[in-house]
Amino acid sequence: MTPPFITYSTFHRLGLNARNLNSLFNTTDDFELHIIDSNSQDGTWDYIQSLNDSRIKSKTRLPVNYGPIYALNYNLARRKPDQYFIVLESDVYFYVPDWISRFMKIFKAFPEVGLLGLARSHPYPAYYPEVSVQERSGVSYLQLMHTEVGNVLDFVPGQCQILRPELINLIGYWSEENGYGDAELSLRINKYTPFKAGYAIDIPIDMLQTVPCATCEGSRWCICNRINLTCFDLRNTKHKNESFVLTHGWKYLECFKELREGKRTVYCASIHDPESYKNRLYHMDWALENFNFYVSNAN
Repeated sequence: MTPPFITYSTFHRLGLNARNLNSLFNTTDDFELHIIDSNSQDGTWDYIQSLNDSRIKSKTRLPVNYGPIYALNYNLARRKPDQYFIVLESDVYFYVPDWISRFMKIFKAFPEVGLLGLARSHPYPAYYPEVSVQERSGVSYLQLMHTEVGNVLDFVPGQCQILRPELINLIGYWSEENGYGDAELSLRINKYTPFKAGYAIDIPIDMLQTVPCATCEGSRWCICNRINLTCFDLRNTKHKNESFVLTHGWKYLECFKELREGKRTVYCASIHDPESYKNRLYHMDWALENFNFYVSNAN
């Protein structure tokens, strides 16, 4: 089997990238790593350029930040048809080296599972939406029970997710038209496909949001002055997901209205894959407006 495709997104926060990529490289399972940087301005790209692990298959720097969905789909469009697709954000630190194998045991035991993720961890408060324990052949996971439009916490969060190839064939890409990311993805899967979504429960992580400059593993590449501006300050000033939702949230509601009314299928197309929207409904004007929001506000 082709090793899974990991897309690792960076957007400033050099300190976390150095810490957590070092953790990732301790993984004992095979994978293909594709790093994509959304125009970080803190030295992150120079750090990425210094990495030479043989499992790194591509390093891409976007000329501007087009938002998280643009970067996700850029790499998803490059996946081989039989590859599992793993999404990692820069704030995930793994404590076990066989975390991919632990995910794969669940997929093997439960062919109906299409999407698995992890609950957010320290320093976030412990939280699961309503889930049910599923057990088979000594393997268990937490199945997401309910997803409804507008229930913003009923989804598998996107900091670490893995998707089965057969599910990807059915749903295509993250929606560029509404830009809601993990919230819209879980809803599409749970309500409009035969696959299930849920949580692995034996993969410990942390999600620290800052590291002290004095102990930063990436300090040699840092170009921030560190006195009144750190890499974390820079990221926080450019992080515009919440304001994006306030401005463009109506598209999320409209997309699911179209899906309920049969005007569109569960498959979402991408600007990175012209064949995907050739014969499907794809509001390119919505997608471009979403990308341009980040270009104008998050660079």
